[in-house]
Amino acid sequence: MNLLEVQQISKRFTDRIGLFRKQEFYAVKDVTFSLEHQETLAIIGANGAGKSTLAKMLVGITEPTSGFMLFKGRELKFGDNAFRAKKIRMIFQDPNDAFDPNYNIGQILDSPLRLATNLSQEQRNERIFRTLKLVGMYPEHALIHIKETSSSQKQRIALARALILNPEIIIFDDTLSALDFSVKSQLTNLMMILQERLGLSYIYVGQNLGLIKHIADKLIVMDNGEVVEYGKTKEVLLNPQHPITVRLIESHFGGKLTEMAWAS
Repeated sequence: MNLLEVQQISKRFTDRIGLFRKQEFYAVKDVTFSLEHQETLAIIGANGAGKSTLAKMLVGITEPTSGFMLFKGRELKFGDNAFRAKKIRMIFQDPNDAFDPNYNIGQILDSPLRLATNLSQEQRNERIFRTLKLVGMYPEHALIHIKETSSSQKQRIALARALILNPEIIIFDDTLSALDFSVKSQLTNLMMILQERLGLSYIYVGQNLGLIKHIADKLIVMDNGEVVEYGKTKEVLLNPQHPITVRLIESHFGGKLTEMAWAS
C-alpha cells in the first residue's frame, strides 16, 4: 500500500470578469500520483503552474473541487485537520510569515502540541527539547525570542515545528530557495539525515533542479495546472518529453543532461 495516493485531484476557481460574467479556470486539473514510505517526490513547473495550490490541497489548507486522496488507504477529507496535522506537515517558503513575532522558540513549538495532543507540560517540554536536538539546536534555544534568530535558525525552527507531531510526510514549499549556498547545503544534509533516521517521506515543491536532482526519487512536472511529466527523477531529467521540462533543465544546467551528471 502506498503511503499517499492522489487520484484525479482538481481545484477550480471562478473569476468575475465583468458585471454579469464569470469565468472558471483550473489551478490544478486531474493530478494523479503516489508517494511511498521514505520516498522524496519533487514537483516543479513555471510560476503559476499550480504547484503551491496542489501542496495546499495535500496539507488540507485548500479544498479540492474533485478527486480524492488516500493516506495508508484512509480517504482524506477537507476539514480533517486533527488527523491530517499529525500525518502531513508543511514548511512554507518564508518562515517569517508563519511565526508569531511575539513568541519565543519554545512557545512556537509548544503551540501545535497543545492544540493536537493531550501531553502534559512536562511531556511537551521533553518533546520540544528532543525535537530541537534533532534539528541541530539545544534545549536552551527554547527561551530565545524568534526575533533574535538568524535565517538559518528560523529554517531549523520551521523544520522542528513540522517534526514536533511526529508526521510521516513533510511538504517543503520552495523552502530553501532564498538561502545562501552554505546554509542550503547544511539544511539539505539535515533533511536527508532526518529522512533516514525517522523514516520520513518528503514532497518538495520548488525550482532548484540541482537540489531536486540530488534529493528526489520521483519528479512531477506541472504546466497550467496539469501534470505533463511524471516518473523517476533521473529518467525524466535524462529524457524530457515536454518543452516545459526541456526549458527548465536547460535554464538550470545550461543544456541537456547525460549519464555523467550522476557519476560520483
